[in-house]
Amino acid sequence: MVSKVSRQEVRAKKHYRMRNRLNGTAERPRLCVFRSNNHMYAQIIDDTVGKTLVSASTNEQEVKSKVEKTNNVEAAAYLGSVIGKRAVEKGIKEVIFDRGGFIYQGKIAALADAAREAGLTF
Repeated sequence: MVSKVSRQEVRAKKHYRMRNRLNGTAERPRLCVFRSNNHMYAQIIDDTVGKTLVSASTNEQEVKSKVEKTNNVEAAAYLGSVIGKRAVEKGIKEVIFDRGGFIYQGKIAALADAAREAGLTF
């Protein structure tokens, strides 16, 4: 009997493969995105020192109050604009986009497009 690998394991394997190639530096940190069933999380990480420079999530009260639901495309787009504004305030202009093994469509693409509109380049 053929056993089917879960979608979570497939995503994790993709993410490990991506992380072998992606590495955030001080000049160009990594914008890491994680999506759960209820929320989205984004953080900008400098991998050379292992430090999170900027973070935002739909779990925060500031973001949660502005969106109707926390797990749809509109919430992802708002989260992208928030993370982009916070990064620009910290002086971060260029990042490497780490989609976390998720397919680049829907919520992930909306977050990326909104971050680009807020001033980030990747």
